[in-house]
Amino acid sequence: MIPPDTDTRPFDLPTANAHVVEVVERASSSFSMGMKSLPPAERQAMFAIYAFCREVDDVADDGGTTEQRLAALTLWRQEVALLYAGTPTRLTTLALLEPVRRFKLPEAEFIALIDGMEMDARETMRAPDMATLILYCRRVAGTAGLLSLPIFGADEAEAPGFAIALANALQLTNILRDIAEDAERDRLYLPRELLVKHGIDPTLPAKAVIRQPALSGVFRDLGNEARGYYREADRALVHCCRKRLRPALLMMAIYEAILNQLERTGWRPNAPPPKLSKAAKLWAALTRGLLRPAWRPST
Repeated sequence: MIPPDTDTRPFDLPTANAHVVEVVERASSSFSMGMKSLPPAERQAMFAIYAFCREVDDVADDGGTTEQRLAALTLWRQEVALLYAGTPTRLTTLALLEPVRRFKLPEAEFIALIDGMEMDARETMRAPDMATLILYCRRVAGTAGLLSLPIFGADEAEAPGFAIALANALQLTNILRDIAEDAERDRLYLPRELLVKHGIDPTLPAKAVIRQPALSGVFRDLGNEARGYYREADRALVHCCRKRLRPALLMMAIYEAILNQLERTGWRPNAPPPKLSKAAKLWAALTRGLLRPAWRPST
């Protein structure tokens, strides 16, 4: 993949919009499924936000030295400033230009995402304490949630609380699902307090940690933390318009189903990560009341 700052494609809006759609289609079927219910302008705005998140995340994931990754993130910080000055230089930020103006998206949230990726780039996210882990979740997932609210038209006072709680729940579910993949990069997002509680040395290499028999207890406790955030999101949702938040609720249903599947398998870190079929995703949406069944029981 050509890095965004050296992309040689035509620098025009149609190309930029096509680029962010391509990023979504390549990386996230669940996200794409959740956004299909949105009108075209709102859907395109969400695709641009996703592409920004994905490309900034790639800086932390694609190798290189710490200095190289921090330098790349600095370029993204500069690009956000150019975006808000109306002079973006990358396809993704060009695709963001109209959504930023139309929906008044806050610049601080794009910077917060970069701050979160810097935590990865500096390799400080290795068995962090719980407070640092939740700060990380706020930055890398909460930013997308808060940027989504004006696009969804969710303007209730409780909507930001819903977005942050759901973001924490989704990110913790991701951590539990991707534990083995992260360990291959010697990344360990499990909180230090839970490792110590279950007698696991948090200074061990990540691959050694995930072989510990007591890890199932850590998984169970962190799974309970995730469920607490799902419940918190549900409490805030009572005061919000469900119809406006339908894309977020679909993601919520899918990730709750992933968490349920992880629990059913007994929290086995070396098991293949659960992958929901399209039918399973539709069922999750149905049980959340997001879809109407195609059949009706006979009377």
